[in-house]
Amino acid sequence: MNIRKHAELDFLSLGALVHRLDPGIIPFRKATEYKIHVSGGEFNVAANLSDCFGLNTGIASAMADYPIGELIAERVRAMGVKPFYKHFKHDGVTGPNIAAVYSDRGYGPRAPVVFYNRSNEAASQLKPGDFDWKMIFAGGVRWVHSGGIFAALSPTTAELAAEMMKEAKSMGAITSFDLNFREKLWSISGGNDRAVEIIGRIVENVDVLVGNEEDLQKGLCIPGPEVAAKSKLDPSVFLGMIGHVVKKHPKVKVVATTLREVHSTNRHSWSAVAWIDGKTYAAPTAELDVLDRVGGGDGFASGFFFGLLSGETPEEAIKLGWAHGALLTTFPGDTTMATLDQVRAFAKGGSARIQR
Repeated sequence: MNIRKHAELDFLSLGALVHRLDPGIIPFRKATEYKIHVSGGEFNVAANLSDCFGLNTGIASAMADYPIGELIAERVRAMGVKPFYKHFKHDGVTGPNIAAVYSDRGYGPRAPVVFYNRSNEAASQLKPGDFDWKMIFAGGVRWVHSGGIFAALSPTTAELAAEMMKEAKSMGAITSFDLNFREKLWSISGGNDRAVEIIGRIVENVDVLVGNEEDLQKGLCIPGPEVAAKSKLDPSVFLGMIGHVVKKHPKVKVVATTLREVHSTNRHSWSAVAWIDGKTYAAPTAELDVLDRVGGGDGFASGFFFGLLSGETPEEAIKLGWAHGALLTTFPGDTTMATLDQVRAFAKGGSARIQR
């Protein structure tokens, strides 16, 4: 990929901002208190790249003008992400709202539980024409990113994502899209046929795809190979689909995914694999003690993107993504608390031996 060396922004995301309510290991039906994490799949990547990796990043999103919106905006600033907001006036009763995600962490044999309230979500009202892309791209943007969750929020958000990708390519940016296929969300904005049609138009202008074999099958209508995976860590099914992806979308240069075998809520085997310009690269397998699994995939994507943006070898880029995603599962919340030194040390086989 021809990644430009210098620009005002290294990375720009388009996506919804949400707040996640986290009671820890207590199930929500018994919770008496919770922590608030600011999140959003696209924002998480921009925040990680800014806070851990030191890049200049931005987020194009909706902002509802009420106290929860102010909380979100404060956290965006704290993570060093430059905001480009379309503002919506909150009526004090029904919205428009910032979406709420309810998520308890589970423990041991008890799985985490996630559910949502996206009623009258401000981000779902975003539409083509809401952002002045020529102004945003005026100082240059090296890499632009969005994802399937945002595209699925409404028919207009999908069209906005397609608009941004087309504009980004015309301005010489690298483009990436995390398929993140969510059937429940697509069911309210046109169903699976609509999903395949609109994602196909977005991917026409995408260089880098992130998604597992299910995402490829449902989001791109790619047939799965007849061979069965031996385990969740076996990349054979994923790799067996790449030929179909590239045949259908020949402009795609990179496809990557995480590999995870869940032994219990707090014990995972973790790896990653990427197809880059015809060659396959795999990360090692790590045994993780997981505190909070939410955001691990975004952690992988941000580390992987950083490696490619920084001119690292493909082998090093996949290891940086794998290492950062692993570390992110050891922190509460959806965004990073790691340092670049910690990521590089883990990528090289570092241990948890005390640092003095």
